[in-house]
Amino acid sequence: MTRKTPTHLALAATLALGLAGTAQAVEYGTLDTAASRVGFRYTQMGVTLDGQFKQFSAQLRFDPARPEAAAATVEVPLAGIDTGSPEGDDEVKAKTWFDTANHPVARFVASAVKPLGNNRFEIAGQLSIKGKTRPVSFPATFTPGTPTATFEGTLPLQRGDFAIGEGEWSGFDIVANKVDVIFHLVARPLAK
Repeated sequence: MTRKTPTHLALAATLALGLAGTAQAVEYGTLDTAASRVGFRYTQMGVTLDGQFKQFSAQLRFDPARPEAAAATVEVPLAGIDTGSPEGDDEVKAKTWFDTANHPVARFVASAVKPLGNNRFEIAGQLSIKGKTRPVSFPATFTPGTPTATFEGTLPLQRGDFAIGEGEWSGFDIVANKVDVIFHLVARPLAK
C-alpha cells in the first residue's frame, strides 16, 4: 500500500488496545469509537506520511486485575482508509495493495497479554490482512480513568509480510516496508 499500506497495521493496533491493563476492580468491554483513533505512519520516497482509518470496531473484555484473561478482536474495514487524498484512497483499495474487493477487513485477535510493569503490557495475537495471517506482538500502555480508560501504543508491521504492494510496488525503494499502526483507544466499563 504505497501510501496507505500501513492501514492494515492500524487495525492491528486497534485490537491491541483492548488488551492492556492495570490493577483495578473494573472490567472494560465497550470501545468508544467516537473518542478512539487508529492511524498509521509510513515512509514514501523518504518522506514520512500519516493516515487513518475512518472505521473500526472491537470486541473486548479487559480486567486490569486479571490481564491474562483479556480477550480482544479488532476489525478494520479497509475501504474506510484515509490516506489524505482521494486518489491515494482509491489506489490502496486496488488488488496490488489491500484488494478490498476480495479482502475487505483487517482483523486482529489477541491471544496473550503479558504485564511489563508501570501500566505497560506486551500484547500478542494474530493479524490477518489480505488473506494472510501472521503472529504479531507489541507494547501498549493502559491509563485507568473514570469513567473511561485508554489504551495507547504502536504496532510495527512489515507490509511485505501481507503482500501489500504487489507487482511494481513489491520493492521497498519507493514505499518502505515498515508501517506503524498507531492507536489511541478509549474503553468504557461493562454494564453491571
